[in-house]
Amino acid sequence: MGTGNSIPLAKILGIRIGATYSWFFALFLIIWGLSGYFRDILGGSSTQAYVMAVIAGALFFLSILLHELGHALAARRDGIGITGIDLWFFGGVAKMDRDSRTPGEEFRVAAAGPAVTVVIIAVCIGISALASDTNSFMDAASLTIDTATPALALLGWLAAINVFLLLFNIIPAFPLDGGRIARAIAWRISGDRNKATLLSGRLGQGFGYLLIGVGLYLVIGDRPIDGLWLGVLGLFLAQAARGAVASSVVASQIDGVTAADVMDADPVAVPEDTAVRDADDWFFHRYQASWFPVVDNAGHYLGVLTRERVDTAVQAGHPLLPVREVLDMADGHRSCVSPDESLEELLASDALRRLGGLIVLDHDGVVRGMVTTDRVRRALGDALGSSPAPTV
Repeated sequence: MGTGNSIPLAKILGIRIGATYSWFFALFLIIWGLSGYFRDILGGSSTQAYVMAVIAGALFFLSILLHELGHALAARRDGIGITGIDLWFFGGVAKMDRDSRTPGEEFRVAAAGPAVTVVIIAVCIGISALASDTNSFMDAASLTIDTATPALALLGWLAAINVFLLLFNIIPAFPLDGGRIARAIAWRISGDRNKATLLSGRLGQGFGYLLIGVGLYLVIGDRPIDGLWLGVLGLFLAQAARGAVASSVVASQIDGVTAADVMDADPVAVPEDTAVRDADDWFFHRYQASWFPVVDNAGHYLGVLTRERVDTAVQAGHPLLPVREVLDMADGHRSCVSPDESLEELLASDALRRLGGLIVLDHDGVVRGMVTTDRVRRALGDALGSSPAPTV
């Protein structure tokens, strides 16, 4: 799921946290709506209710962030790279650099988020049980109590909203977590990821259209704001599910095509002992590329040499520095794939879209080829029997 460009907010455990402009609008709506709710519950001043609403809004999005961190950390444990977490109008999304490769990976990553939400609910209940009687907390959580302490009202609301999010999110409809769990189960049973994706995608489309229908009903009735929100959410879910269905159809047609089939088997690589000045003259000026792989004498891959690193070294007065001293190791790690990487995985690669190419390494770390976006597009067009191919 893409949410567009986001504004960086923080970095947690090495993961970039960002927010789109729509998130700020959602935060404003939540604070505005909750200020009236807390004023009714607490019976205090407008200032107190506003402060409570701000705290509740912050805790709500903290809950979503923790949920997405659950996905991200589970993915990281399975070797899936995380490019960041974005908060937006409908919640959050952990952006992964590849799809799951096994049903087990899919299940673990999908289930990690709801598991974190369950922990959040349990913590709210536990703290409230220690601070008050259970009946008071349950009244606050069901949003029916007319008098409560600020802490109890806050914990009750936070528990209730997380219960709602949990129940909504485990509905077996892609791209919700429940849909991904359903895909993992269907994948395990059938042994076919494409069929599993098609099933969960169809369920997601149906659920999205259901939400749109309910939204239209509410708009026609006396709840137009709620109806509009549900309709837009349903439209988003339906579109995301339709994308999953389309990708499963494409994946079934390109099954068996690998990086080895589409790579340039004679890529340009820079020897590690090459001086920075010579790399600029012999490679960057000649080929007009933004980066090159660097190899040792045996052809083993060492990292990525970027034009930016070369220009920086020359401007700093180190034109004779060997290129192995100025490598970009972060992008160097993300830009590598194995020869048996499927075309479907290449299409989903964030690194391919961002860098424009990927380096193909054998099991010994020797450079065997280069996969570029142009070669992937042509291979996709050939596999689908159409031209031009979709944009990577």
